[in-house]
This record gives sequence, C-alpha cells and structure tokens, in this order.
Amino acid sequence: MLFQNNGAYPFWYKIFSVPLKWVQKLIPWLGENIYGISEITYRANTGSGDTLFDYVTTLTIFIIALIGSAIWSLIDRKALNYKRLYYWLTVALRYYIGLMLISYGFSKVIQLQFAYPGPYRMLSEIGNTSPMGLAWTFLGFSKGYNIFMGIAELLAGLLLFRRTLTFGAILTLMTTLNVMAVNYFFDVPVKLVSTHLVLMTLFLLSRDLKKLVLFFFSHTKTALSVLKRPKYNKGISIALNSIKALLVGYVLIYGFISAREAEKLYGSKSEKPILYGAYKVTGVTVNGDTLYNYKDYRLWKNIGVQWQGSLRIQRYSAPKTRYYGIEKDSLQDRFKLTSWGTPEETFYMNFKEIDSASVHFEYLDKNDTINVFTKKLTKKDFILSEREFNWISEFPYNR
Repeated sequence: MLFQNNGAYPFWYKIFSVPLKWVQKLIPWLGENIYGISEITYRANTGSGDTLFDYVTTLTIFIIALIGSAIWSLIDRKALNYKRLYYWLTVALRYYIGLMLISYGFSKVIQLQFAYPGPYRMLSEIGNTSPMGLAWTFLGFSKGYNIFMGIAELLAGLLLFRRTLTFGAILTLMTTLNVMAVNYFFDVPVKLVSTHLVLMTLFLLSRDLKKLVLFFFSHTKTALSVLKRPKYNKGISIALNSIKALLVGYVLIYGFISAREAEKLYGSKSEKPILYGAYKVTGVTVNGDTLYNYKDYRLWKNIGVQWQGSLRIQRYSAPKTRYYGIEKDSLQDRFKLTSWGTPEETFYMNFKEIDSASVHFEYLDKNDTINVFTKKLTKKDFILSEREFNWISEFPYNR
C-alpha cells in the first residue's frame, strides 16, 4: 500500500515522497550488503510492478513484519484484543483496494487500458506477438467487454461502505482473481500487485468466512454482522464522515474527468499522426526496375503508422518488424527515419498521397532511388474488424 500505491490514495506520492526516496536508496544497499544481490536498480515509470527492486522491497517488508510482530507479541502480551487497530487496518485495505479499482474501472469503461487494436497490432503476425500483447489485443477488441470489466472493478466501491463490505469483497475477489490469472498466465508484469489485491480481499472476507461457509454449504440460516466503527465524540464522527465524503467524491469526479482527458491525449479521441493507418506494399522499384527478390531487405511487406513520431516497417527478408522514430525535416520537406534498435540506421523519406487509398513512398538507399507503392488498408480488409456481432450463426466463424 505504501510503496506500490498505484494512485489509490490521492496525492500519496507527494505526501510520501521523502520516505519513498529513502526506500529507493535503502533497497539497493540491502540487496548488495545483506541479500548478496548487486544488480538492484530502482526504475521509475517502466509499467512493470514486478522488477527485482519490487520483489526485494516485498521481501524486506515481509521480514520487518515478522520481526515486528514477534517483538509486539512479547511486549504487549496482556492485550486481549486489537479491535481498534483491526478496524483501521480494514479501513486502509478497503480504501486501497476500492479506490485503486475505481481508477482502473474508469480506464476500462472509457477503453484506455485496453485500446482497440491499432495499425501496428493489425499488421502483426500472431507468432511474433508476446503473451501480454496477445492478452491486450483480445481484451481491447471488444468495447462491450471493456465496459463489463470496468463495471466489475467500479463495484469495488462497495468496499468503502461497511454495510456492503462483505458483498463488495465477494465481487472484488472474483474480479481480482481474474486479473491475477491474466497477469500470471499471460506474463503481465503486475503479478505482485494483483496477488496482494487477492490476499487483501481474502483478509477482508475472513471475518465472515464461517458464516459464508454455513450459508453456501450447510444451508444454515445466518446473518452477516456490520463492521463496527470505534466510538468517537460527535465532532470527530462528523469530521470522519466529511473526510470520507470528500475523498470518495474527489476520486469519482477526478477519476472520470482525468480518464476523459486521457482519452483525448492518447485514447480513441486523440489526434492521429500524419499517415495514420496500415499500408500493404503493392510494389517496390529500385532505380525504376521492379524488385522481386524476397531476400532483398529493400522489399517491404507493409508499413504502419500509429503513434506520433514512430513508423513500423515489415520486410519479407526479416522475420521481425522494425520500428523507426520519424521526424519532419522542414528545410528539405522530407522525413528523417531513425531505427529504434540501431540509431546509426538513418535515412530520409518523402511520401505522396496518390489518392485516399494509395500512398507512394520514396527514399535513397546508398546511390539507389527506392520507390515503395502501397495500398491503405481499411477495417474491411481485416477479418478481426470486419466481422460484426451476430445473434444467429449457422456455423462457427473461427479463423
């Protein structure tokens, strides 16, 4: 909760910034001097929650928790219960899970996390797709399924209210188990966080576990109890309720607005780059002569443009697709392409839109003039986007 907050608590990274910096220095030191692991490096904003740094941090917290629990048990042996501490622990867990999943829920309802497959994905061969890429393609294809997943995650908001805690925890357990399964079996690097979400949800359910077993398996009449908040004076109670209302309201309003803004920045409503789309190469000429040799690296197979500043080229002679950074050379009225993998591979290219369905590319390779003729593909050119929903199907359409 403290070190992988994932935006659950508003402004948390600003409030907790100093301790986070200490941890970022402490973990590599512990790795080298205590655990014997020298290559631990903190990497910010990589998109992965399963870095070596994250695993060592989790191990360190676990060891500290074991030692702390043992010391606490020895010092405070006379305590009969920890009802107040238990209550506030459940509050921290409920809000961590609930607010995080609300944020993820908005990103699915508006289809930000799993975007519809763009030109790059449409041109990719399934054998050259990573397991995570395959999962993102499958989940991103259907807007309806995104809304379904988003609503399921938004229902984690039921955890924020004591009367709906158990029902919300049951729904959240099913949701987080599914997320964890996808992360595990499609190698999505968020295994630590999703596993913790499942374990935290199970902890919230544990107080009613016996009653749930009786209800589902013994057909015994039973009633769930409401988690009681410790008694405070009227002023503190009003303050706590006000803070809760402000927090929940802020998360809901800000979460929705920020998701809408993100949709305009990099979602389906974002500004598309010049030449956005997928292009099938229909012919290549070298100094005016048609190129037929499939082993020649100059014979391109297709071109894709999806993001600002990048272009994708697939050649017949190479099994893997090459990605290039692309920038406009205004002085020469041309584009400069630089390979992402090998920056020394640079060339300049011009293009000309012959009509709405055809684009002609031209570039120099050493002393040769290369012309690439293409056809712009539409959604109807791909089975994935051409196939629509059907109530009636006499035969399965499985391609």
